[in-house]
Order: sequence, then structure tokens, then C-alpha cells
Amino acid sequence: MEPRFFNRELSWIEFNGRVLHQALRRDQPLLERLQFLSIVTSNYDEFFQVRVASVKRMHMANPHTLDISGLTPEMVLKQISARSHQIMRIQHDCLNNDLLPEFAKRDICYVKPADFNAAQSDYALNFFMNDVYPLLTPLRTDTEVFPNITNLATYAAFLLKPIAGIRNANEILKGSEDSPRISFVQIPNGLSQVIWLPGENGKKQFALLEEIIVRYGTQLFAGFEVEETLLFKIARDADFAVDEDSGSNFVDAMEQVLVQRQSSFPVQMTCNQTSEKILEFLKEKLELTEDDVYRVDDIINPGVLMELREIDDGKMSFPEWEHFYPASLPQEEPYWDILKQRDIVLHVPYESYDPVIKFISDAADDPSVLAIKMTLYRTGKDSPIVAALERAARNGKQVVVLVELKARFDEERNIAWANQLENAGVTVIYGLKNLKVHAKIIMVMRRENDTVRRYAHLATGNYNPKTAKLYSDLSIFTGNSEIVNDATLFFNLVTGYSTLQSMKQLDMAPVTLKSKLLSMIQREIDRSDPEHPGLIMAKMNALTHEEVIEALYKASQAGVKVLLNVRGVCMLVPGVPGLSENIKVISIVDRYLEHSRIFYFQNGGSDEIYLASADWMPRNLDRRIELMFPIIDEQAFDEVKEVLEVYFKDNVNALELKEHGGWCGIPRNKDDEDFRAQETLYKKYKHLNDTASKGTKIEFEVRRKD
Repeated sequence: MEPRFFNRELSWIEFNGRVLHQALRRDQPLLERLQFLSIVTSNYDEFFQVRVASVKRMHMANPHTLDISGLTPEMVLKQISARSHQIMRIQHDCLNNDLLPEFAKRDICYVKPADFNAAQSDYALNFFMNDVYPLLTPLRTDTEVFPNITNLATYAAFLLKPIAGIRNANEILKGSEDSPRISFVQIPNGLSQVIWLPGENGKKQFALLEEIIVRYGTQLFAGFEVEETLLFKIARDADFAVDEDSGSNFVDAMEQVLVQRQSSFPVQMTCNQTSEKILEFLKEKLELTEDDVYRVDDIINPGVLMELREIDDGKMSFPEWEHFYPASLPQEEPYWDILKQRDIVLHVPYESYDPVIKFISDAADDPSVLAIKMTLYRTGKDSPIVAALERAARNGKQVVVLVELKARFDEERNIAWANQLENAGVTVIYGLKNLKVHAKIIMVMRRENDTVRRYAHLATGNYNPKTAKLYSDLSIFTGNSEIVNDATLFFNLVTGYSTLQSMKQLDMAPVTLKSKLLSMIQREIDRSDPEHPGLIMAKMNALTHEEVIEALYKASQAGVKVLLNVRGVCMLVPGVPGLSENIKVISIVDRYLEHSRIFYFQNGGSDEIYLASADWMPRNLDRRIELMFPIIDEQAFDEVKEVLEVYFKDNVNALELKEHGGWCGIPRNKDDEDFRAQETLYKKYKHLNDTASKGTKIEFEVRRKD
């Protein structure tokens, strides 16, 4: 009997396999292939810290519990290990036997220390002694407390042997047969990891910092010989929950979580294959099993090679794609008058993120603006948005910012932003107890003609100008009275005490969003018949919510056609006769990270489209503050629908999920032309920009969808 649900963790691994698939494609530029290899590693780092750590804790607490896919924690861990080992072997085989030789063909050569010529050896030794040696701190392992190994840091370990005839060597570093003399040093993060060597025959040649430290690390251990070495990295449990009852000490509690993350229990080790003795010693000390150890050839983290971008001649990367300023918005004037007439859709990164920055900046400097309210989940380093909010507060405006400190792996940065904003006079709200605030919304209150008019920006992605150049997201600017009224209710609820009031246009998790989705799926069932089957199209990052999946199965059984674009985890099983034969699931991995959430319901001909900050996951629909908002403006509606339809036409980068859990290319006829969704969207926005640049006048008129 086929399972009704795929396992979440195993589904995620297949997503990482799709990322690896891009690295294996020889039609991709060389540095982009390397980038995808690097993403595989960084994805796994987070996966082991969070998801595998969670399964391990579940295994310790409830080892016989079956998950929704019918697997025990032990079974899940075994399958995670088997498939992840396979993916990493393919990843490193690609690096060593494909990408590095391709770089060498371009006279960019990776040189191992054993292959240094005399000039390179002299250079590397001099570099080590002058620039590296003073930064290294060798740690003994025979102390009463085993030295802490920092989470995700790379270490070089040395198995030592006293040099015969040198007195007191054993007093310097003790050891025995039961306790081998092993020491390790952390590879410094502050130095470049790619070390350029004196080249020969016109070639650019480089080595890695970690291997130079291994080669010349003997200098750290006077009186000892180095018998064996090992490079390794440990991933630790990072799935900590902050104490929600910390009250006024919540920030302190969050900072404590960050400290715990560096010394929590080890989950996984990545290492090279140079010393079984050191490896066995570390496995014992760190209580890791063989399934937890991932041996690779030479380079532990392919991401360090991304420093090679410094010498890119433009031929090893994707052709540059411009981020176009929207033709529908003025670059100099504020947007207030336009938003009185219609809503504006922004589609990054094809369109520039500058309008969002301008929207906040204009509000900060406009004497008529009285207040700004917004949510901040992840905002990036040196954010112009934060600078504008500080400026607004100093200009005497009421500025309220809800900063979510529980944004995993951005907690430290968000604490710093919160302190900085408070110092500027901004009212900072530190989220809600037991709920992450993941909604993306800005509201501006402006005095106009003896009344206060409100404007809003709602988005599927974070207020982060840097990731907005890499992540595909949609948002709207609006002055729609019902939406801004709902926005007011939303902020009253999340910043103060307020009885939940009915919203006309916005749906908020964990209150109404899930029930609205389920009711719209049921409505599609009710309005579907064999002559006029219903249609649901949805794009999201993950689909794991059992109730939503069961509702989609019911829709399929009723003849509703369901098209799903799911970038990452998908626990729904498509194509099963009698269950999900009308459901198709595709996934696209391309140069931009697909991040937008778009939901379309045919609704018997009165079709509706929604954007949301939420994926269809239990955490989003049941345990987070999220917002889903409709696209009401007719022109905006047509634009978003066109974007959604483009994703289901891709036959280049799209893969389709099959009922057995594998992903296959989209079937094509021999005469089918290539259709790549992201390239098509780029060309669309380029055409709009080129048309606007020729002086075509853009008329603004009020148009609302009936």
C-alpha cells in the first residue's frame, strides 16, 4: 500500500538533491555549478543542526513513535544517513573529478601541499609563520574536560609522537596508549581560505588555508612528530526554544540560547579520510556513530572555493540580470498619489527592491507622515530600512517596529537591530509569546486634507534588500481602504491588547488563515463538475500540513485539477489512483531562490488570487503570526496570475514529483522549445523597462476586480 504522506526529512533531502542536480549540469556556468555545490553543504549544515537534531531527540524520548509517514525515528535516521551519504559522495565526486579539472583547463589550478614546488613551499611556510601561526591555539585533549569544539568551525587535528631523545616531552603533552596524544586547532575565520601561490607557466595556482595549517602545523608542537592529521567539522544541535516566560529578561534568554548553540550535543561530523585513529577518538569523545560521520575527499566545505569569484572574467557565471525599476512607479516622486488610484505589484529580484526602501524613506522624511508601523523578521546587515526607521523616529514620527528575535540563525543580528532602533527612539516590540511573527507588512499613516490616510506594503518575503537580489518574492503597495483598515486591526492585535476583530480582506494565522484555505479548497470542490472541473494553482516553499494535504486529496477525488509548485519539502503524494491522480507537483531550482507564495482558486469563474507570508506547514498555519492578502486590483491580478502560470510552463529547470518520491524531468516532445520560467520573467520585465524607457506614457486609472 502506497503511503499517503512522504516523510518530511526525507523529502527535504530530495530537495537538496535537486540543488545538487544543478551543480551536475554541464550546461551551467562553472562558478554557478560551484555555487550550487556550496549551497548543498550550507543546506545540510542547517538540516543537521535543526531537523536531524530534532529527530535524534525524538528517538531518545519516544523511540517507537510512528510519524505520519509510518516511520520510527530510528528508521528516519537510518534513511537520512544512507541518502545523505550518497548525495555527499556525488557532490564531492563532482567537485574533485569535474569542477576542479574544469578550473584547471582555465589555468586556475588547485595545488595540494604535497605538490608544492620549491617556490610555493617557501611562500606557504613564510605565510604560515608570519600570518597564521600567531592566530592558532592548539588544544590538548587529555584534560579533565574535553575541549569545546565550536559549532560548524573547521579544525585541524594532529596525532603526536614524542621525538626520541628530547627530554621532558611527555611533561609538555601527556598521553598513553589509552589516551592518544591528540591536539587540534581551529582554522581562523578572519583570513582568506583560498591562498594564492606563486604561479608557474602563466597559471593561477592556489591552496587552501586549512591544508597549509595541516602541512606546517608541526611548528606548533616542539618536541613532537606529527604521525597523522585530520580535518573535521562538527554540526551541533541548534533546535533550541527560548524560555517564553522570561518576561523582561526575554532578550537575555535569547542570548543564552545563542551561547548554548555553540556547545550543544554533536549531531554530525564531516571529515577528510586521512586518519582513522583520530576519527575513532573523536567519535568516542563526541558520542557519534558511524552513520553520523561523513567522510569526504580533501575539501570539507566546497563553499570556501567561492572566493574564486574574485578572478571571474565574466565567463564562469550567469550573464548579469539587471534589477529593473518598476515602470509603474516614479523614481523621484512619492507614491501616495498613485496608490490612491490603484495597487502596485513589485516582483523582486526582476524588479528592483528600491521602491520598498523609497516607500519607507519617503515616509521618514515626509512632514505629513505621522506614524510608521512594520514587522521585521530578517533584514540583513547595514540595512537602509533600519536607517530610515531611525531617521523617522528622530524626525518626531511615531515608529513602531515588531522585531522577531526568534528568527533562527538571525537572532543575534535582530537583537542588535532592536537595540539600535530603541536608541533612536523607536518603539520596539519583541514578538509575541509562543508565536513567531513571520508576517511582512508596513503601514504608513499620513495627514491629508484634514484627515489621516493610510498606506500599506505587504510581502511574501523579508524586508532584506540583500536577499531581495537573490530571492524571488512578490509584494503589493496599496491604499485600499479595507486592506489598510485590516492592517490597523493587525497591528493593534500584535502590539497591544485587542479582542480579535473580523478582518474583511486579510487573513491571519493562527486564527483564520488555515480555515480560509480549507474553505476555499472545499468551495472549489463544491463548484466543480465533470464539464467544468475546478482548478487550484499554488506556489510555495513547503507543503507539510496534514489537514491541507487531506483537503487537496479530497479535491482531487472530486475532479478538481490541482497544480502545485513546491520548492522544497512536499509530503503530499501525487498521482495515486483514487487519491491524488489530479494533483501535479513540480519544483524549480534556478539562479534565484523561489520564495514567493501565490494561491489561485478558480472559484467557478470568479477567480481569486492571494499572496502570503506563509507556507502550508503546521508551523506557519498553527504556530506563527502570518498574513495572507488578496490581489484585488484588476491589473495587479492579471500580472500575478501571469507570473503563477509561467512557473507551470517551465520544461528546463522544473522537475516533477512522482508517486514513488522521485523527481523526474518534465516530459517533452521533440519539437518543444525550451521554456525556462525565470528567464521568461526576466525578459518580460526587461521588455517593460525598455518600453518605458522609450517614453511610453503610463496612464493610471482606478480599476478594481468585481
